[in-house]
Amino acid sequence: MANNQSSELPLLAASGLAKSFGGIKAVNEAEIQVKKGSITGLIGPNGAGKTTLFNLLSNFIRPDKGRVIFDGEQIQQLQPHKIAQQGLIRTFQVARTLSRLSVLENVVLAAQKQTGENFWQVQLQPHVVAKEEKELRDRAMFLLDKVGLAAKAQDYAGGLSGGQRKLLEMARALMTNPKLILLDEPAAGVNPRLIDDICDRIITWNREEGMTFLIIEHNMDVIMSLCDRVWVLAEGQNLADGTPAEIQTNPKVLQAYLGQ
Repeated sequence: MANNQSSELPLLAASGLAKSFGGIKAVNEAEIQVKKGSITGLIGPNGAGKTTLFNLLSNFIRPDKGRVIFDGEQIQQLQPHKIAQQGLIRTFQVARTLSRLSVLENVVLAAQKQTGENFWQVQLQPHVVAKEEKELRDRAMFLLDKVGLAAKAQDYAGGLSGGQRKLLEMARALMTNPKLILLDEPAAGVNPRLIDDICDRIITWNREEGMTFLIIEHNMDVIMSLCDRVWVLAEGQNLADGTPAEIQTNPKVLQAYLGQ
């Protein structure tokens, strides 16, 4: 079970979120809360609106209504890159990589506000840029070692397996020094050995570094072994929330999600 740190206010709190597509309510007055230092799960049947909710939380899709408070500030009006700079990072069901760049380059590029991105800084302070680039490459290698991809650092990212791409995406997320990572199905399409590896690393980052996670996952073994609290969506609406043990025995969840 993940480390459960108490906090008066949740790190992330969304309420009244709604989004319709062509008259279909994908998310309907949904809410969710994530405590700082927790591993929180989000489950529900296919089409329940889980990924849409992730998109609303990170503002990849603008909500029709509702609000999102992250680390004490409303963020639903901010652009996605501004939200990322605030420390809320999301991954995707299909890991996104720059296939023709090396694994190491993929991680280095994830670092935010690099001095080398400014043309004049490159021209006027090349020594500063070079020093920062070395520091970023060192940190990227450290993270690749943490996710078990150090041996692949110079390989093209496009040559990685699906599971390795998930690990690479996690390393890229960690490169941003996030406060909260939204993981969208980290175990999907991953072989069982790598699933255990991913879970172990999530637990390590949570316990040793206090990192907070919100995870969508269909693999119930993963959710039940990792999470402090689980939220359940059905047809875009909140169905239940509670501890993994409470969710496993909740009649509404068994009927709507497990078909029992």
